[in-house]
Amino acid sequence: MLPRYCLPYLCLLLFACEREQAGPANAPYTFVAPEHFPRVVYDFERNPVTEAGFKLGKRIFEDPRLSRDGSVSCANCHQQVTAFADPQHRLSVGVEDRVGVRNAPGLFNLAFRSEFMWDGGVVHLDFAGVPAIESEVELDNNLAVIVDRLRKDATYPEAFRRAFGRNTVTSGLMLQALSQYQAMLISDRSKYDDVFAGRNGAAFSAEEARGEAIFIERCAGCHAGPLQTDNSYRNNGLDAGNFADLGRETITHNPADRGKFRVPSLRNIARTPPYMHDGRFATLEAVLEHYAEGIRHSPTLDPRLEEPIRLTEQERTDVIAFLETLTDWAFLQDPRF
Repeated sequence: MLPRYCLPYLCLLLFACEREQAGPANAPYTFVAPEHFPRVVYDFERNPVTEAGFKLGKRIFEDPRLSRDGSVSCANCHQQVTAFADPQHRLSVGVEDRVGVRNAPGLFNLAFRSEFMWDGGVVHLDFAGVPAIESEVELDNNLAVIVDRLRKDATYPEAFRRAFGRNTVTSGLMLQALSQYQAMLISDRSKYDDVFAGRNGAAFSAEEARGEAIFIERCAGCHAGPLQTDNSYRNNGLDAGNFADLGRETITHNPADRGKFRVPSLRNIARTPPYMHDGRFATLEAVLEHYAEGIRHSPTLDPRLEEPIRLTEQERTDVIAFLETLTDWAFLQDPRF
């Protein structure tokens, strides 16, 4: 029987026969910001990406020794075939099959963000993995134990020397290697990008163009610009006051932030179900139905949602067609990752 984390890759093979393999065989390992993206936030002068650093970060990302019992790695919940989201679980699943409290989101374009996690509780990419490492329901470990394990490995010290010029393993260098890998997870080659940037003679179909017009009018206030998010925190009407998860308030301790979560990027959205911070919606159709009929009012509800977003069946079809253009097949198949 295939391991649970291998099954999604079978689906990707169905597309590989029909689509050109993305990226050259010897793709570069230097961070290059897409011209149509906003400014980079991550400080690459302090931690420049190198091939050795990137490959070390990828190795650590995929190493189950990061977990307490050696059973799961970062890659278990973040798989390339689904834009580094978790295609199989509504909530994250960690050691001993312990179930977390939030959905594992996709990982891409992280170098353009200054806050991470659904509640913004991490404010630097270098530390984005620490909450998962320390969470009892995820990796259930600590940095000191991980560093000791890697130091005892016969090959890791040399890999650190090639990446950082030091024949030693430290938690700081480990986190920097992870950042080099994650910062390179750039998604900028979708059909949407080609149309936005005027590349490759790309053009939307009539259905996609209608969907884009509806999206700009009804959705782009939150899912803005080429990153498809304004990076704000909003209560989008999932619950009516009795919040099982306080969201952003957990970090700010401000009741005005109760039930607010980071506005996720819609890039690759068609490949990253389930949706919302708790994965409660299995399909894009269910998400649109929520905004039409399911919004629940509470004191912190986003004002934009005081009125529901009702669309005809044709309009829903058009919007989903537009959302499909945000799928970056080249990113999902990039052999570097």
